[in-house]
Amino acid sequence: MHPMKAKSNVLFSVLFLSMLFQVSAQNLLDTLEAETPEESEVTIATFKATRISIGHSVETRKKGALEISWMNRFWNTPAEQSQTFAADKWNSRIGVEYALSDRFTIGTGYETGYKSIDLLLKYRLFHQKTGAEAFPFSITLMQGGVFRDKSTYSFISDIGFEDKLAATTQILIARKFTSNFSFQIAPSYIYRAEDNLLASENPHYFALGFGARYKVGNHVSIVSEYYYIPDPFSFIDTYGPFSLGVNWEVSDLMLQFKLTNARNFVDDKYITKTTNNFNFRNGNLHFGFHATYFIQL
Repeated sequence: MHPMKAKSNVLFSVLFLSMLFQVSAQNLLDTLEAETPEESEVTIATFKATRISIGHSVETRKKGALEISWMNRFWNTPAEQSQTFAADKWNSRIGVEYALSDRFTIGTGYETGYKSIDLLLKYRLFHQKTGAEAFPFSITLMQGGVFRDKSTYSFISDIGFEDKLAATTQILIARKFTSNFSFQIAPSYIYRAEDNLLASENPHYFALGFGARYKVGNHVSIVSEYYYIPDPFSFIDTYGPFSLGVNWEVSDLMLQFKLTNARNFVDDKYITKTTNNFNFRNGNLHFGFHATYFIQL
């Protein structure tokens, strides 16, 4: 055989085998990619805190986390002469929450305003996910209850034990749209046994909450909340609670500063019985400070 012809045959054979190998490798790669399942990724830190501002967020802590919180509200009275240096009135709540699992949290707190003891249960039903098992929202159930040692109405001096109870049920639905922006809606049902004492009032209420967070820095975000009540309390004038504030993360400490028309901390009271509109008139605008520290036990 001629040497040039032999070299041509060898070169052709090498090229043919190379093409065959590339095709086989590509087919194998396609097969492996088709057989490898796409992983799901859970969206985290929708709000970074268990409360957006005045109300609950979808967030639950990791199993074994203990959260200690201290909430305050300060406001002035419409009187021309104030009796105190900084603020005429003050309300406070101290609370603790513990995560029994990554999804389930229990908590309790004491509020000075009406000597209230409240309990809460939060359970994360669904996480927002991307990937193979994508889910567009985070959904958390919140059940709260409270016992108040005295009536919230000044004209009622003595009430029975059963009339000192109230309960709030919420479905918290949130989505983290971008790394900076999150939004939540909160369909809510409130029962206040004390309102049974008023002949013209219904103790059952429905409300819809809206909350948002916008991250403006690595550890700083702007937050806002509002609750709409389609059938509000009619015995006295009430307004939808509104809040505008700043959340600041400092290691394991969350500091929340807010301006709000809500004086109380327990859900049934601030949602249905906020008696001040949100404006800068004396006695209507309240300054809130909320510090939360959590320990991973």
